[in-house]
Amino acid sequence: METLIELYDNRPLENVLATEMFRPVRTVFVYPEEIPDNKEHKRKINRYLAHRGIDTEIIFRRTRLFNAGEILTVLRSITDSFPDCAIDITGGTDDALFAAGRLSADRPDIPVFTYSRRKNRFFSISNAAFASDLECPISYKVEDIILMAGGALHTGRVDNSILSGYMDRIEPFYELYINNKRDWVRAVEFIQQLSGTKPEAEIPLHVHGDYFQKGERGGKLPAPEKILREYEEIGFISDLCIEAEKSVEFRFSDLQIRAWMRDVGSVLELYAYKVCVESGSFDDVITSAVVDWEGESGRAGVSNEIDVVATKGVMPVFISCKTCDVKTEAINELSILRDRFGGEMAKAYLITTGACSNMAKRRAAELRIGVIDSRDIASGVFRKTMSRI
Repeated sequence: METLIELYDNRPLENVLATEMFRPVRTVFVYPEEIPDNKEHKRKINRYLAHRGIDTEIIFRRTRLFNAGEILTVLRSITDSFPDCAIDITGGTDDALFAAGRLSADRPDIPVFTYSRRKNRFFSISNAAFASDLECPISYKVEDIILMAGGALHTGRVDNSILSGYMDRIEPFYELYINNKRDWVRAVEFIQQLSGTKPEAEIPLHVHGDYFQKGERGGKLPAPEKILREYEEIGFISDLCIEAEKSVEFRFSDLQIRAWMRDVGSVLELYAYKVCVESGSFDDVITSAVVDWEGESGRAGVSNEIDVVATKGVMPVFISCKTCDVKTEAINELSILRDRFGGEMAKAYLITTGACSNMAKRRAAELRIGVIDSRDIASGVFRKTMSRI
């Protein structure tokens, strides 16, 4: 096979997996004209293939949606131009699949194959011995998944390259949070006010200030003495000095610890990251992943921060962490991100230590999103779920 005929699909994996697996000389996409700007799609696919070290030529042939006759004509012209071809029917619209079936009936010599997501294997549909019960050995990193869908991955609030040096500090941090969950938000707000509102890089490690700090919504925030002492016990701060109702003074362990202590949600994100890494199930795990939907186009577009993203083989897992009560909006957003950057292969989980209403749970179930609450974390269900993946 020198030429792969690919039925273009909105699910990113279906568009590139066969090209990556079989490395044809060229891949010809049969592309509905209703999808705008095929040049941009072609540019993004080429950028992804170059990132993966694949030099396959990409060709687009446009057709009208819901016109199987026209699609069949295009398919025939492709097979006439490139006789040594094969058709991948893993993706594609119903009309494109119908046209491919008619072509196969007319030309039984043309190999037709597909990919099974459930079995992670390619299968011959007709005359494709090279793809018969063929296991797919490909594995992706998080960046690959984002690029595959035309996006770009940027560094978020956490430099993932340094996290290996903090793994033994995450569990005590999480336990401190769980033991003080009721007072957590006010404690973080106190630390924010005490250390100042300057840009993160300009905040000193050594802080000193009044015992009472002004709250964002007015009123006074007293120093969370119990939490600060526990922070000192686990080594997050040192030189703690509290003068009752007068002043507070301490030193942050380092810049990264300071950033986490000043952020309400970091503790749960770090814990979820640690569980994923220690499960041994994943090829890659990243926390605080900032995704630019437009890729490197230079255009101002939509961007999202995903709390934790992991990959296993060709399957991505998207995890959203909430220390507050879960709203249906958060579930909808996670579903959109999973579908856009993972497609049918992807899994999604929402991890929460806050309340999750029955309405939110029903919505999550409708969107195939697993909900992990604090009881699941405490009982080990979260760890077992990640290990089974």
